Amino acid sequence: MAWDHEAHDGEPDSSDSLRTFGAVVQALREHAGLSREDLAALVGYSKHTVASVELGRRMAYPDFIEGTEAATGNTGALKKAARYLSREPGLASWFRKWALLEREAISLYTYESRLVPGLLQTEAYARVLFSERLPSLTDEQLESQVAARLERQKLLTERPNTSYSFIVEEHVFLRRTGGPEVTRELIEHVLACVKPRNVQFQILPMKRDVHSAMDGPIRLLETPGNRWFGYCEGQESGQFISDPKVISTLHMRYAKLRSQAITYEESVGLLEQLRGAL
Repeated sequence: MAWDHEAHDGEPDSSDSLRTFGAVVQALREHAGLSREDLAALVGYSKHTVASVELGRRMAYPDFIEGTEAATGNTGALKKAARYLSREPGLASWFRKWALLEREAISLYTYESRLVPGLLQTEAYARVLFSERLPSLTDEQLESQVAARLERQKLLTERPNTSYSFIVEEHVFLRRTGGPEVTRELIEHVLACVKPRNVQFQILPMKRDVHSAMDGPIRLLETPGNRWFGYCEGQESGQFISDPKVISTLHMRYAKLRSQAITYEESVGLLEQLRGAL
């Protein structure tokens, strides 16, 4: 599910797993006596999208897979095959499903208490994080991780209609990861990233002794079909969340967190003060 290599038509490069999955889609469609136009109408996507999936040029989204399963007899073949889809060597396997939905999200909420969110990181900051990872990465692995991180950041500029909200703990910037120069560049980069009107940014100050997200980071996104999903990441694993009850709980916590963090204007002012103190 990698988006770190772009093909000439603007879609990601293919892979063996994508081409194989596409062949299965085509075989099931033809067995069901459906044309690409027929399947497109049934799953709510364009004929072009169906063709791109069948040719292995495009990753199939979860609702596409579910719709195609229903349209071709509910064999379960596509759902099983989808487990082996891969394309993003720079992203952890447990993050790939989330990264896929991220590219189509109309709303994306992030609360981070450990480090600056990936979408707001500089290359130098990301390199420090990956350089300190244990077990140590090879040079090739490190470069792959950094490349994937930088490619993912294009979401902020390529999706101006997506609503972004970031809430970040103040101490993340006070840690000065990478030293003063890396931190200064990072703060300047964050200030530039949060200027667009579709991006909201708030800092949770150190003086807030308790808040609604003490259990850890929160990520929420809304799809074009107005479905919400969540994601939580631990040391060596991640949890993709679709349960409406859990999503509701995360929404309540995030909403409360917004009221506990300082305003956008105050947050920008605080970052400027921190930059000046370096």
